[in-house]
Amino acid sequence: MQARNRIAARFFHALAFVALSVSLAAPTVHAAEKKKAVAAKKQSASSASSGAKRPVAKAAEKKQARKTAEAPRGKSGRVTASLSKSNRLSARSAKAPVRTVAYTPPPQSFGQIAGLHDVQDPLALQSSVALVIDQDTKEVLLSKNEGAVLPIASLTKLMTGLLVSEARLDMNESITITQDDVDTEKFSRSRLSVGTTLSRGELLHLALMSSENRAAHALGRTYPGGLAVFVDKMNAKARQIGMRSTHYVEPTGLSSSNQASARDLAQLVSVAHNDPLLRELTTSPSYEVEVGSRTLQFNNTNRLVKNPSWDIGLQKTGFINEAGRCLVMQAQVSGRKLIMVFLDSAGKFSRLADAERVRNWVEQRTHTGGHVMASSNHGDS
Repeated sequence: MQARNRIAARFFHALAFVALSVSLAAPTVHAAEKKKAVAAKKQSASSASSGAKRPVAKAAEKKQARKTAEAPRGKSGRVTASLSKSNRLSARSAKAPVRTVAYTPPPQSFGQIAGLHDVQDPLALQSSVALVIDQDTKEVLLSKNEGAVLPIASLTKLMTGLLVSEARLDMNESITITQDDVDTEKFSRSRLSVGTTLSRGELLHLALMSSENRAAHALGRTYPGGLAVFVDKMNAKARQIGMRSTHYVEPTGLSSSNQASARDLAQLVSVAHNDPLLRELTTSPSYEVEVGSRTLQFNNTNRLVKNPSWDIGLQKTGFINEAGRCLVMQAQVSGRKLIMVFLDSAGKFSRLADAERVRNWVEQRTHTGGHVMASSNHGDS
């Protein structure tokens, strides 16, 4: 009986010990489970993040793979670390788009189309048409395609000025530039904005000296009877003075339909030279006008008027693509009054160079007593 009691007591002691151990171990188990749950949560978040970045990583891997595949390899087969500088530049150049600009040749003049530039002359002039005559004796000193009828550009303004001067209009009358005076054919620029008001004399000065298109158009527009009457009078005056091949459609020369021959233009220069006002205005080196609160200075389009070695009595320049570079002058050379006409000159300064060639040639011939005569013609047209 006592032995049984001792066994039961030991059993209860063991049971109590187990219960105590379980109660002591419970907080540790709970903490471990909590820690495991937190770790699992972090792992889940990390997996989600890496999943979101996976496409970027794959793209980077593919890019790196391409670089590795395209990179040059040495003799051992290993990929070199980097491209040389020249290779990198070549690679960039290969990737850069190549821009090509189509070349558009300048439009040909009427003289070029007609083949007038192919005609040779003793002075190797750059103008396809040239005529030099003695104003007093009418002797022809040089002739090249003098009968060819071509656009005359702003040489037109010489006839415009002649009509305005001969009409004896009030040169102090104020004229305002309007939208009608704006060039809608060649879209040329002008410093005379719409609304600018100047006197008729000032506009005539600018038209003849600096070839101002709006000034010339305003002079024709405000002529008694209007622009249409003015153009009719231009053609009537041309016929009156013997310009048989000449035709005008407007007063500026912007239209290629304003055409004449060198012979006709020489006749116009001879008549215009008799007008003191035209002589003065065409040879004026520069001129200033007051436009509102501003003072605008205009210069002569012919730089030879400032050259002291030239004695120029009257001149006019002209240019549109169809006409090329043009120049007419009355000048004294070696004591002779000469009328020079140069049409359809190829370069910007070649018409002036042609005038210099002619002057030097006349001076040389005059001093040596040689016969001055040169002719080269393609035929009249």
